[in-house]
Amino acid sequence: MTPHLVPTTETTPSPAETPGRADHGFLRMPTPVGRLEIRSVDGAVSAVRFEQDGRLPLDGTDERPTAVLLEAVEQLDEYFRRRRTMFDVPIAATGTPFQESVWSALREVGFGTTTGYGALAAAAGAPGGGRAAGQAVRANTIAILIPCHRVLGIGGVVTGYSGGDGPPTKRWLLDHEGIPYRR
Repeated sequence: MTPHLVPTTETTPSPAETPGRADHGFLRMPTPVGRLEIRSVDGAVSAVRFEQDGRLPLDGTDERPTAVLLEAVEQLDEYFRRRRTMFDVPIAATGTPFQESVWSALREVGFGTTTGYGALAAAAGAPGGGRAAGQAVRANTIAILIPCHRVLGIGGVVTGYSGGDGPPTKRWLLDHEGIPYRR
């Protein structure tokens, strides 16, 4: 799939949004649940964000493709076409040591399966830290590649979701993977 290129009226991103280094880039891509903005740094994906209210953080800014972004777009396109169940594109998730432990545990939750906040906390070395694991999940900026949509509440209940349209986006992703859940 060719990345979706969006015409722009602005040509210079603000330094706070996109550093001017050649190893930083971003692309946008359409998906069945809205557009995604994918960012990279130092040869790894650093963010995958859903549009919210029809906007992406870097709308109006020229895309800057990198090799890893083109690979990420291809892998995500395969996921949405049901041709991929695992991702092997390099990622650069940056957070606290606990957040990174939770995100690492999330990457082990396979396609079509789920986990809970308590299990994530235990896997991250903090038994009883379900609330803290929930905050780490919420802080995840690399949607789908770090599959926070696969985390369900007690009894398989869909809890909040910060990506896209919130819980409807999460339910779409769960349905896409054939995961049963309770509303």
